[in-house]
Amino acid sequence: MRRSPLVVLVLTALLLVAPGAAQAALPDRAGSDPVGVLSGVRTPGTAWGLDPASGRMIVTVDDTVAPADVARLRTVADRAGALLRREPGTLRTLIAAGQGIYGGGGRCSLGANARSGSTYYVITAGHCTTTAATWYTDSAQTTVLGTRTATNYPGDDYGLIRYTGRIAHPSAVYTYPGLLAINGPGTAYVGQAVCRSGVTTGVRCGTVTGLNQTVNYATGVIYGLIRTNICAEPGDSGGPLYVASTGTILGILSGGSGNCTSGGTTYYQPIAEVLAAYGLTLP
Repeated sequence: MRRSPLVVLVLTALLLVAPGAAQAALPDRAGSDPVGVLSGVRTPGTAWGLDPASGRMIVTVDDTVAPADVARLRTVADRAGALLRREPGTLRTLIAAGQGIYGGGGRCSLGANARSGSTYYVITAGHCTTTAATWYTDSAQTTVLGTRTATNYPGDDYGLIRYTGRIAHPSAVYTYPGLLAINGPGTAYVGQAVCRSGVTTGVRCGTVTGLNQTVNYATGVIYGLIRTNICAEPGDSGGPLYVASTGTILGILSGGSGNCTSGGTTYYQPIAEVLAAYGLTLP
């Protein structure tokens, strides 16, 4: 499965279709296969997945989706037996763990420290690691953190930075202030109480509201994401989604809509997929 992100470049949402472009006509499929129908949705500023509260598929559109596209999407949603819902703001990746990392003129948040044998890595959002090969711990870019070794984006949204500088890398989340020790990875479930940490907005908490969500950014489609009702802003991308009571990391921030003044929705790459893809463990 593949998925998307937040570093302070301020990158806007990902998608396979140019922003504002009308979505191509979708093939006529039976409403009995809602996933088959909705899998053709590629309009930037949209997301879709199962809403556990209603038991129905939900298609969300942000403020950038043109009225003509909303009308087309409503027809698609009706064919799939899905609900269409508008979410205020712009669905985007938020390039600006929790502590800030800097590269390519932008800022993101560190998601987790992981290792393979005696080699240590930073896990962060893939839309962040695409922007630079060398990463730093400070905005002046004088203290080297490490070098990019892998990026998986779009489709998924994660990347690796190998530590090369003499920087301490505890298995912990920075909680602004303080550190929460990380005991290992976990698997999200709907209704779970969770928090996230990011360099722009610090620690914010809420609940998991959906799983296996598909998000259409302006730069590409991301699959299999966790959805929450927690807000985030540019620069928070890549930061960890975690359970404070158990010290488990569930995912890393890909992107979202809204803001931390009026509220928002955020999406996360599950951490277990990242660890499995690269053969890593959380130290």
